[in-house]
Amino acid sequence: MGVFRARTHVATAHTCRQTVLMTDAKTYDVVVIGAGPVGENVADRARAAGLSAAIVESELVGGECSYWACMPSKALLRPVIARADARRVPGLRQSVAGPLDAAAVLAHRDEYTSHWKDDGQVGWLEGVGVDLYRGHGRLTGPRKVTVTGTDGTGTALQARHAVAVCTGTRAALPDLPGLADAKPWTSREATAADHVPGSLLVVGGGVVAVEMATAWQALGSRVTVLVRGGGLLPRMEPFAGELVQEALTEAGAEIRRGVSVTGVTRENGTVTATLDDGTTLQADEILFATGRAPRTDDIGLETVGLEPGSWLPVDESLRVEGSDWLYAVGDANHRALLTHQGKYQARIAGAAIAARAQGVPLLESDRWGAHSATADHAAVPQVVFTDPEAASAGLTLAEAESAGHRVRAVDYDMAGVAGAGLYADGYRGRARMVVDLDREILLGVTFVGPGVGELIHSATMAVAGEIPLDRLWHAVPAYPTISEVWLRLLETYRG
Repeated sequence: MGVFRARTHVATAHTCRQTVLMTDAKTYDVVVIGAGPVGENVADRARAAGLSAAIVESELVGGECSYWACMPSKALLRPVIARADARRVPGLRQSVAGPLDAAAVLAHRDEYTSHWKDDGQVGWLEGVGVDLYRGHGRLTGPRKVTVTGTDGTGTALQARHAVAVCTGTRAALPDLPGLADAKPWTSREATAADHVPGSLLVVGGGVVAVEMATAWQALGSRVTVLVRGGGLLPRMEPFAGELVQEALTEAGAEIRRGVSVTGVTRENGTVTATLDDGTTLQADEILFATGRAPRTDDIGLETVGLEPGSWLPVDESLRVEGSDWLYAVGDANHRALLTHQGKYQARIAGAAIAARAQGVPLLESDRWGAHSATADHAAVPQVVFTDPEAASAGLTLAEAESAGHRVRAVDYDMAGVAGAGLYADGYRGRARMVVDLDREILLGVTFVGPGVGELIHSATMAVAGEIPLDRLWHAVPAYPTISEVWLRLLETYRG
C-alpha cells in the first residue's frame, strides 16, 4: 500500500514540552513508536502483509537489547564462561590459568554493539520498506503520533489502522539521598563501561545483578553484591540462586544478604554506600540493578485516556484493553520482560494488525495460533548467563502450587549424567521438572550447571507443547550428552 504524502506547510503546535514547527500529517497503515527488536518486528510483519509502516525512534535503531542489554552483556560474559569451562577440562586448564585480557574483551563487546552506531539497523529498515522518523514520538489523539526532532521540528503521523507502543523499559532507581549526584551505574553503564573499576558494589539480586557481578568480577573488579531479600535469582527455583551464589563466592565476590542501601555519596571519585545497619561500604562504582519501569511516561498516553508512566494491559492479540487501534508490545505491557518474548509478541501483533486491516476474523483456533499470544504466560524460557548458567521454562514449583495445580517436583543431580562428567571435571548442577499430576505433563523445568542454556529449548517445547510424559519417555536423548538428564528425570519420576 502506498504512503500519502501531503503538501508541506508550516504550522505551530503546542505540546506539554515545547513549541514545535509542524508539517502536514503523513499517513501510514501502521505507526510504531520504538525501534528496538520488538518495534522492528511489528513493522516488518506489517510490511510483509502489504501494509505501509513508519517507525519512530529517539535513540538508536536496535534499541536496548542491541546496545545496552542482551548483546553487550553476553559479549562480556562469553569469555568469562568459556574460560571457566576450559579450566574444568584436563589438559586445557593450565593454558587458561591467567587473567582475562580485559581490553580485548571490551573491544569485542564494542564490535557487538557496532560501536553504538545503528547504520546497519537503519539499512535493514530501509531494505524492508519501513520509513524511519528520528525524534521523540508522542500520541496526540486516536491514531495520531507527533514526532519532535532534536531541532524542534515536528512531524505529524496518522495511522489508518494501528499504533504500536514498543518503547520498552528503563532502569528503576530507588529514591535515596544523594543517589543522583553519585552518578550510579544502571544496566546501561554496566554493559557500556570503557574500563574495569577496581571495585564495584552491585545492589540487587536479579538477573542483571548476577550477570554483571559475574562479568566484572572475572574482568578484575572486587565485587560486593548487596541483596535486600533472602537470596539471588528470586524468580527462579531456590537452588538456582544458591548455586550461582556459591560460584560467585568461590570466584572472589562477596555476597551480603538481608541488607538495604539507605544513602549514597560520591567524593573524589569514590562512592560510599550507607546500609540500613549503619555501616558503610566504599567502591569505585555502584550498580543499581533494582528493577525496571515502563518508558510510557512521556508518550502522550493522557491524550487517549490512559495514565502516563503506566504498564499497558493488553488482550491476547496485544491490543490495549478498551481500544480498537492501540497496541502495546514487549516490555511495555509487563507480560514477560524478555527480548525473545517481546519479539514473539511482535509476530503475533503484526499478524493481528494485518488480519484486522484486511477484515479477516481473528480465530484463536487457526492452525498456528498466529493471532493469540499464549506463550508468554506459562511457557516462558529464560537463560541467566552466569557460571554456572541457570535456565528455566514455565512455572517454578512455588508458582505452580500457588496457581492451584496438584504437582510434584522431580529433582536430579546433574553430576550423575555421563555427558556432564565429560563436559567438565567436577561438574556441579541440578535439574528439576514440575509435573502436573492430574494431566502428567510438565508445567516447568529448571536446569543449573555449565552449558545448560542450550538445553532449555527442549524444555520449552515440552512445556509449551504439553507433551504427555508417556510420550516424552520415547524422546531418546543422545549419549553421552548433558541432555541425558531428561532420561534421568523421567526415570526418577517413574520410580
